[in-house]
Amino acid sequence: MAPKERLQLDLSRYEKLNSLQAGHLRHFHNLVAQPDGEWHHMGGQETQQEFLDAFRYQLAQMAYAAGLAHFHRLPAARGLFKPLLRRLIHKMLHVQVWGYWYLTSQSGAVVDPGRTELRTPWANPIIKENIMYSGHLLLMTSLYAMLLDDDEFERPDSMSFSWSPMFWGLGPETFRYDNRNIQAVILSELEKNGWVGVCCEPNVVFLVCNQFPIIAMRYNDVRDGTNVLDDVLVKYKNAIREKGLIRDSPVYSDWLFLKQGQAVPAQTGQCLHELLELGLVDGKIRLQTTPVGWEYRRIAEAEEKGPNDAKVLARARIAAAEKVKPHGSLFNPPLYGYTVQWLSELGKTTELQGLLAYADEELHPSWENGGLYYPRNDSVTDEEGNWTHMDPYTGNAAIGYARLNVKDGQKMMYEKPWTRETLAARPWIDNIGLSAGVDCLRGVWDAEARALVLTLKSWNGKDVEVTPVARNLDAGAWAVYVGGNLVRSKSVERSGSFEVDVTVGGEEVDIVFVKYV
Repeated sequence: MAPKERLQLDLSRYEKLNSLQAGHLRHFHNLVAQPDGEWHHMGGQETQQEFLDAFRYQLAQMAYAAGLAHFHRLPAARGLFKPLLRRLIHKMLHVQVWGYWYLTSQSGAVVDPGRTELRTPWANPIIKENIMYSGHLLLMTSLYAMLLDDDEFERPDSMSFSWSPMFWGLGPETFRYDNRNIQAVILSELEKNGWVGVCCEPNVVFLVCNQFPIIAMRYNDVRDGTNVLDDVLVKYKNAIREKGLIRDSPVYSDWLFLKQGQAVPAQTGQCLHELLELGLVDGKIRLQTTPVGWEYRRIAEAEEKGPNDAKVLARARIAAAEKVKPHGSLFNPPLYGYTVQWLSELGKTTELQGLLAYADEELHPSWENGGLYYPRNDSVTDEEGNWTHMDPYTGNAAIGYARLNVKDGQKMMYEKPWTRETLAARPWIDNIGLSAGVDCLRGVWDAEARALVLTLKSWNGKDVEVTPVARNLDAGAWAVYVGGNLVRSKSVERSGSFEVDVTVGGEEVDIVFVKYV
């Protein structure tokens, strides 16, 4: 039986990335393709890597966004995502990402009220506390293993941390870990703290930071055939309720002072709650600052006003402007980024699209070398109270995350992660990394049609020669079509491969490998 000269498959049934989604992935690539020590576009309001827009948070969220895109949108494009995720993890291991811990480890009166002297510092970013780094690194490497069935970061000493200041200290130190012994350290810290969580800064347990290693433990359990997380979750849920980190309220606590046993109520989380209640204001979705959200709630409840009252909003803005900023913070958290990420996971399409549209209209979307980002702007609002703030966490990572996510995207990965068996049974595309100069808009395997579908386009419109390779194919006769036309056919042995040379330019090129016998 000979293959047809024209492809007998309607490709419109397979969703494509749009130009914005592809632009976000390319921006991730552009950032991590920089030489080590270069952090173009990634510098934040606070230069010591202590705040919420630090390098580690940007890198982690780019990894999670890439993971979502691979799992839900381009599941056969393994050759695209493996080098991207590896490079993100490589950057995460750079000393400029984790070196802040030497100073932070000394603690202080802000995180440990009443402390009068500092602790002896240590450089090792994994061994104790610091879940805001170790938890993200654990999830990034667990995600890598789950998506790619690759044990690179599970091998002994596969992650190395080199601490060697040039002019001070008693000589270089190297700390070596792998994914599973990082998890073991975190479990030990959890147990030591009565299962309420691992500290971010000394003496401070943040509720949100402990969620990332929990997700990682789930992936590791599925991969190892173990049930570590089940026992952890029982103890953890009991502990966080007992300590007041969660309660019968729509707003959870932000953190717990561990020694003092004091839970601190959340402030920033209210902005999401207010957004969902305010909905449309003047016909458009708008994010309000946290103080405005609180004032709106106070006025609306006192006067029994509805959620979409523009006059109440105007009064709330005036009232918020007259009050001192909570906690006297010098820096503005990445609320826009947090909010669009939350909305994407919740599937709140109207609100999400409204905020993304506002970002595209008002927050200066920018393109550089085919990558889409939103440049930093430290001003929170304009004179009329309209949102203007853009931090590197939001502009580099979070908006891209929101565009690449689907409803329940993280939830679906958590509940039904890919397994070794899943990946062993599915063909995939290799040799199409972003460094080749092309964007991948489709990358799916259709088992029913026995077709591996790939759509490529060069980011700058120039012609690029690429050689995509279809791997893990079933034994049989395969044909490859480029632009709907048969290029060649080949008999493949089980777990075999099939490659084709293709010129990709500014127009989309569809490449389809089909098993016909």
